[in-house]
Amino acid sequence: MEALEAISRWLAKQHVVSYCVANDQDMWCANAFYLYCPQAVAFYLLSDPQTRHGQISGGKARVAGTVSGQTKNVALIRGVQFKGELELLEGEASASLRERYNRRFPIARAMSAPVWSIRLDELKFTDNTLGFGKKHIWQR
Repeated sequence: MEALEAISRWLAKQHVVSYCVANDQDMWCANAFYLYCPQAVAFYLLSDPQTRHGQISGGKARVAGTVSGQTKNVALIRGVQFKGELELLEGEASASLRERYNRRFPIARAMSAPVWSIRLDELKFTDNTLGFGKKHIWQR
């Protein structure tokens, strides 16, 4: 099975991403519910630009993060590490993605936060269910 296919199938079943941004003065991490798009190989999430991580990104920044399961059994550990680019979206594409996001997370309709994308450039999926330390790696 192709690495991206295995990674995408697993990411589609998850819903929380942890991501970190930095600039010359500061760095910060955040968690968010995400919508994953396998065609674009991207996460879409909502966040207020006035948050600490939003201000650090300045609307566009390099980003790194993780998506992980919550098992206590080491043989069942699965998780993704990634790097990419975080960007505040605007216009028609943002509106369309917001509708898709709202369908997956109906509570988001109550939020006024804009849509951001994380364009994924590198993914490493550790899947111990296939054997201890088994990795799938993908790069754009």
